[in-house]
Amino acid sequence: MTEVVVTGLGAVTCHGDGAAALWEAMLAAAARPPDRPRDPLGHMDLRLMHLVPGVDAAERAGRFAITAAAEAIEDAGLDAEPPPARTAVVVGSCMGEVGVRERGRGPETGDAWNPAFRIAARVGDRIGAYGSNVSVASACAAGGFSVSVGADMIRCGEADVVLAGGSDAYSRVALACFNRLGSVDPVRCRPFDRDRRGTVFAEGAGMLVLESARHAARRGARAYARIAGIGWSCDAYHPTAPEPSGRQIARAMTEALGGDARLGCVIPHATGTPRGDVVESRALSAALGEHLAEVPLYSLKALIGHTGGAAAALALCAATMVLRHRVVPPNVRLGAQDPECAVRLPQDAPARLDRPRVLVNGSAFGGNNAALVLEEAA
Repeated sequence: MTEVVVTGLGAVTCHGDGAAALWEAMLAAAARPPDRPRDPLGHMDLRLMHLVPGVDAAERAGRFAITAAAEAIEDAGLDAEPPPARTAVVVGSCMGEVGVRERGRGPETGDAWNPAFRIAARVGDRIGAYGSNVSVASACAAGGFSVSVGADMIRCGEADVVLAGGSDAYSRVALACFNRLGSVDPVRCRPFDRDRRGTVFAEGAGMLVLESARHAARRGARAYARIAGIGWSCDAYHPTAPEPSGRQIARAMTEALGGDARLGCVIPHATGTPRGDVVESRALSAALGEHLAEVPLYSLKALIGHTGGAAAALALCAATMVLRHRVVPPNVRLGAQDPECAVRLPQDAPARLDRPRVLVNGSAFGGNNAALVLEEAA
């Protein structure tokens, strides 16, 4: 099978632009206080969110994706080369460029029609990629599915290079829906905390340059990591709630692990919802068995919030940096860990990466689950 490697990273989060800014925040383990975006109609009493600083535009999600894509391309050393015809783009998003649609049609938008999911097209247009251009809309697992699709394109011989990831931005519609569901924590995003009450949404984008190992070697590119396993599943249980046993989440992880449950780190989906964190803990126990107790988990959403369709893509960027630096950063400190979530969450100091192998989980409404395993590249 064709080996797929990661040769470039790009990230935009509430901690600023750049993968380096994200890594610095991970090591510091200090979450920013959530923002309170203004609701012009005054409909929402609770509107916590982690916003990307310094951006004032309706087309935020597209701008984040383009910024992250440009960084990933430069990081991969592809910025000086003309994009080949076999370069593809795959971008996932929950809401797309919803800010444009929420403002309506009028003078500020040029009375133009804006398709719901046009972020991938904007990225492809900006970099001049001539391969396939794909938008993925599998809710909050979209970033994981996008990277999976990109890897499959390379393995099937449909592309040599794929720019894959996810992007999402502030949305009144999304925040209103989650307020109605009672799924927003009024304090902060606190995965696995005994007192957690929900998630806190965030803006951001994560993009990865994927290549076949042969293509990367031919151009002398550095490979940060290789994609060692992918697993997909669906709960087929409920539009929003996870299936209580976590059986299908465990199945996706087991397929990605390929029979080897020994890991150096897990970056879970872990949104901070009372039910979701317990179900994922059960699934981790089922998939990893006796190895779970020795594997440190790194809870990225406690640091940056839940970035929707970008969540799993940013987690994959974080996993790649964990492999690169051989360090698992400390988790943002909990109040007290939920005893029903029997997972290891180091909080006092960085932990050494004992095995160069990281599992990343992404789950979503509709029961969509994606799991990927990254390993240190040879």
